[in-house]
Amino acid sequence: MSSTDRRRIVPVVGDERLDARGDHIAVEEPLEILVDGVLASTTMRTPGNDVDLALGWCVSEGIIAGVDDLATAKSCFTKSLSLEELVDEDDAVKRVVEVSTTHRRPVTPRLHDTSSACGICGSDVIDATLALRPHRGDGDATRFTPSVISSMPEAMGRAQRHFNASGGMHAAALFDAAGTVICVREDVGRHNAVDKVIGWALQQRGLPLNGFGVHVSGRASAELVHKAIIAGVPLLAAVSAPTTLAIDLAREADLTLVGFVRGDTFNIYSGDHRIAGATVHGNGGRTQ
Repeated sequence: MSSTDRRRIVPVVGDERLDARGDHIAVEEPLEILVDGVLASTTMRTPGNDVDLALGWCVSEGIIAGVDDLATAKSCFTKSLSLEELVDEDDAVKRVVEVSTTHRRPVTPRLHDTSSACGICGSDVIDATLALRPHRGDGDATRFTPSVISSMPEAMGRAQRHFNASGGMHAAALFDAAGTVICVREDVGRHNAVDKVIGWALQQRGLPLNGFGVHVSGRASAELVHKAIIAGVPLLAAVSAPTTLAIDLAREADLTLVGFVRGDTFNIYSGDHRIAGATVHGNGGRTQ
């Protein structure tokens, strides 16, 4: 299944309306994640690396701590028996990833409670994340040079095949302290892209991700900081800004959080001891 599809668009340049043409658009479709036979989540995502996404989500939710907790994971199609869905034959077919664990504990998703639309307070999010993390990264002494961090947007961009085609994809890149990009994943959702990287690392027996950094397009939300902490990543860098809760959570977990990585400049919001040759002065970042 392709990550992009073609749709008719009408370009406008200045006051001139040009002829209609086809354009590549990022695909957004639902994915159901079943854990030990129970529907654990339905997420809107870009097709591709679905098993990585499901496994990364399971790691972020605390369902799987490492590869030894994983029995099997497979992607398949299911056909709904709902009369409403069967009106359209195409809509009745759903993509599903079935995950089987070795411990078969009840699934209790946590990240659903961290939405900005709900009333949970920041201290609850921080406490839940710190209690959940199986891979402690607060003792990770890995240091990253400013030049390595500044090189990430361009390095990630070169690997973003689907963004280059559609202009509608976020990305997450896993890189080491030398600046080598290890894995890049794309999706319409920033959180999905990060989950895909974590799921890939799980299957490579790479958790915890001590010694590595993750660079993301867009802003750094508390949800992305949560995922980085759970995976044991010592550094999270973003093209855009973090939120206040993201900063507070990063500081509590000793995660190095970097934002506004553009050109040769960036802001350090937490964990400046991991940035070689850089220290935080004042509030550690400009007011935006």
